[in-house]
Amino acid sequence: MNKKIFIIGASALLLCGCGKVPKLSNGDEAVITFKGGEKISANEFYNSIKDKFGLETLVGMIDKYVYEKEFSDKTKDAKEYAEASIKSLRQSYKTDEELLSALKMYGMNYQTVEAYQEALYINYLQNEAIEAYVKGKITEDELKKYYENDVYPNMTISHILITPKTTDSAKTEEKEKAEKEAKEKIESIIKELEKAKKDGVNITEEFTRLAKENSEDDSTKDKGGDLGEINLGSLSNKYDELVKAAGKLKDGEFSTEVITTESGYHVILKTKTGEKKSYDDSLDNMKDKIMQNKLASKEGQTLMVDAIKHYREIYELNIVDSEISSQYGRYMNNLINNAKNSSTNNQ
Repeated sequence: MNKKIFIIGASALLLCGCGKVPKLSNGDEAVITFKGGEKISANEFYNSIKDKFGLETLVGMIDKYVYEKEFSDKTKDAKEYAEASIKSLRQSYKTDEELLSALKMYGMNYQTVEAYQEALYINYLQNEAIEAYVKGKITEDELKKYYENDVYPNMTISHILITPKTTDSAKTEEKEKAEKEAKEKIESIIKELEKAKKDGVNITEEFTRLAKENSEDDSTKDKGGDLGEINLGSLSNKYDELVKAAGKLKDGEFSTEVITTESGYHVILKTKTGEKKSYDDSLDNMKDKIMQNKLASKEGQTLMVDAIKHYREIYELNIVDSEISSQYGRYMNNLINNAKNSSTNNQ
């Protein structure tokens, strides 16, 4: 199961105050009694805690209600994710108290581990809701454009990798020097390939020789750098740049510009192009990719807030307690303003 990421810690509502404070039917009954017959009533207790915990607690309850209704088929996955996350965390801490203290260091003030588990459960469902909302807004034109420009056929590719000789403790100048040397070595290999092409030498054979002599990818160098048939995501995202570069080449061509990845510097040879998946077969994957790109874009925060508003409006929520309603209103305004600021700052 893929781990879900917190997108927004609490959900938001469009609220209207009604000038009311709800009263419990047994609100005069005691929650606590003292010597002499004095007491703290249920209503007094409610009015006290709503200022301290009301917003956070109520939002969690609303989230759970709405998302369980809308995404009932995901509740099992959400529960398993939350349970697995807590189990993993408990292996790192001797006691629940230590775990809760660690969470507080990150600004998460939960009274119990079970409360944090409930938050994980709700946030999983919220992420599902946001993703579904964004996918639902993807247009046919966006899908067609993505298919044309960003869906690649499987391609058989070989590469030569040169990695900078550096360490985490190296100084900035040392790292820059190592980067420069690695890039220059790849550039010299590209020049050798260009010379071989000009001289009529078999490029596949020459590339294989150069890979065996120079490549620092130990898993492929003895095979002439052969990565096999790959596509986006086949070898983890760090090699996607190789696939994109290969998409611009004809079979038998090599890259004449240095390709940079987190692994280092590459030159590639494209040896074979397979068939591109049909539009229909690519549809689900395209929606996933476009959705991820949208949420990672400058408009991502705004889309998240729009999604939350959307699901709240479906259920026509009405906050009876005018004080908590005002808190919601301020909270919602903060969410909207933060989303706008995030969008502006990323422009």
